[in-house]
Amino acid sequence: MSAKATHESEPAAVAATIDCVNPADASESVAAAFARGRLELEESTLSPLAAHSYPARRARAEEDCGLRTPFQRDRDRIVHCKAFRRLTHKTQVFVAPLGDHYRTRLTHTLEVTTISRTVARALALNEDLVEAIGLGHDLGHPPFGHIGEEALDVCLKERFGREFRHYEHSLRVVDRLERDGEGLNLTDQVREGIACHSSRAPLPETLEGRIVRVIDRVAYINHDIDDAMRAGLLREGELPRRPIAVLGSTGSQRIDALVHDMVEHSARAGDVVQGPEAGPAMAELRKFMFEHVYLGEAVRAEHARIANVVRKLFEHYAEHPELLPTAGFAGGARGAAQSDLAERVTDYVAGMTDRYCIREYTDLEVPRVFAR
Repeated sequence: MSAKATHESEPAAVAATIDCVNPADASESVAAAFARGRLELEESTLSPLAAHSYPARRARAEEDCGLRTPFQRDRDRIVHCKAFRRLTHKTQVFVAPLGDHYRTRLTHTLEVTTISRTVARALALNEDLVEAIGLGHDLGHPPFGHIGEEALDVCLKERFGREFRHYEHSLRVVDRLERDGEGLNLTDQVREGIACHSSRAPLPETLEGRIVRVIDRVAYINHDIDDAMRAGLLREGELPRRPIAVLGSTGSQRIDALVHDMVEHSARAGDVVQGPEAGPAMAELRKFMFEHVYLGEAVRAEHARIANVVRKLFEHYAEHPELLPTAGFAGGARGAAQSDLAERVTDYVAGMTDRYCIREYTDLEVPRVFAR
């Protein structure tokens, strides 16, 4: 067939493909037929164990979008929210790294999301749901990574007798803090996946949520090894031999091995599970990283200083609530005044990026003549 003939046949081929996916009457608009077409497509292509896109379950009922499934709509709301944009300046492991190639909370989020979609597609589960959960799972992470989370938790316990968990705060961000206190009104399945993505939380009900929960670990363990080596905190020969022998010597090899293992064993189990070799190997790598990197001497050297920054700001705003912003609360200043003080301080400090937190601390502690 000539190039010209191939080119001229493309519109017909595209139209035929669209008709197969969405067999709408020619007089019916794409938007009018979208939900019906998606329902038929999911019925024919998704696993019986998959979460289906319709009907949308939201706290506040809404009309469905004519060109996006409810989960795609949730994804877009997350990507366009303020908390998502701030992830680019929040620490993954290394605080304010000088190099351009270290992971941030945003790049971690994107890695988790893309790997999770691969698993969902292989298992014929709902990729749109996995994507929305993956993109939203760390929206509530405070500045300075897990050290910042630990410091904020200590502050809340000492002053208010409460606890801070980033996965719980991620749900608060999408439910209460975005859109000036109105929240994003996400579907129940996305909300539950976000709230339960940590191993400290209950197991998600959907298999899509369980994928993100496991892949979150797969991603951060392996890319944190990569960053630790780049920073000179680890050498390849220091990694434990057994899990490396099982999973591979490079990050890409280990992620590939873990994904293939997860897909094969999950398909047979009808659940999201890891195999008897790969699961323990990943757990051993995670233990090693906590001992030598996350809680290691080099990172812990910064712990006291980071904790001091978080504590100073937390105590300052707890003592001077009039300095807290009123924007972001439903009802503005009145809504802020009616809100719980512990929540207001936590919302403000947890929402800070690393650099904003440092700037606020500098303004508070260092005379301006010396801070220039």
